[in-house]
Amino acid sequence: MRSYLDFEKPVAELEAKLEELRALAADGGTVSIGDDITRLEGKANDALVQLYANLTPWQKTAVARHPLRPHFTDYAAHLFEDFDPLAGDRSFGEDEAILGGFARFRGQAVCLMGHEKGSTTETRIKHNFGMARPEGYRKAVRLMELADRFSLPVISLVDTAGAYPGIGAEERGQAEAIARSTEECLKLGVPNVAVIIGEGGSGGAIAIATANRVLMLEHAIYSVISPEGAASILWRDTSKAQDAATNMRITAQDLARLNVIDSIIPEPPGGAHRDPVAMMNAAGDAIESSLHALDGLTPQELRKARREKFLAIGRTL
Repeated sequence: MRSYLDFEKPVAELEAKLEELRALAADGGTVSIGDDITRLEGKANDALVQLYANLTPWQKTAVARHPLRPHFTDYAAHLFEDFDPLAGDRSFGEDEAILGGFARFRGQAVCLMGHEKGSTTETRIKHNFGMARPEGYRKAVRLMELADRFSLPVISLVDTAGAYPGIGAEERGQAEAIARSTEECLKLGVPNVAVIIGEGGSGGAIAIATANRVLMLEHAIYSVISPEGAASILWRDTSKAQDAATNMRITAQDLARLNVIDSIIPEPPGGAHRDPVAMMNAAGDAIESSLHALDGLTPQELRKARREKFLAIGRTL
């Protein structure tokens, strides 16, 4: 059964009527309603396209968080072959909020890692809703070091509300682990491509997204803090989250204009959750194109380009 967001009510009503007509047609009634179905399908599709062409930042936040949006495990299964995950940080333990290992991407051996939120209550708890602890980022560092040693490109799929802020995580050095992971991204002598597939929250995202190419899905968000968190700090009122989302410039379109990201990957009408296969194929094409653009660069050139890319963010001269 399709799950609708609050602002999708007009489309939901049209599609409910469409389902009623389809049910009548399936019953084999004497009155032909094929033309009515075709006309209503067109109307519903036009309404969906128009709605998603004019989403507010807060509405995009809801789309980015949609529970049916494809997650890391979906992309890993659909786009990659022979994915061999590695576990543990060789220091404390395993953190399943960040998954990673080695795989083949369209014939090329790569290192793949990313956040996994989970899709059921059980898996969300298992993956801690995609909020990694220090051992998750130390695992990411271990994977990147191996990728660098064996000259394998690194592909990161980012989807997290932020790093886990619990006491245990802070006691085990959360800030240091994030900083080390970010540093390792910058040190890589191999190409790295990051894709914001849902939420890109704070240091929890940047720790694996400091890449030569940063791509972002059309309705994803990328921010230093969640809109709710910003509203709580600035206005001491989480009901101001919509205002915060608008003022923070968290959408792919805003970030492309500010040169924070390199390109936007269009989503199917109605968002990635409406056609996950088409979305994953489009993301795969964008990743492949980005890797091809980095072919032939030396390790020194890759490091220099990556460093200059991030130093240029925010410059006005």
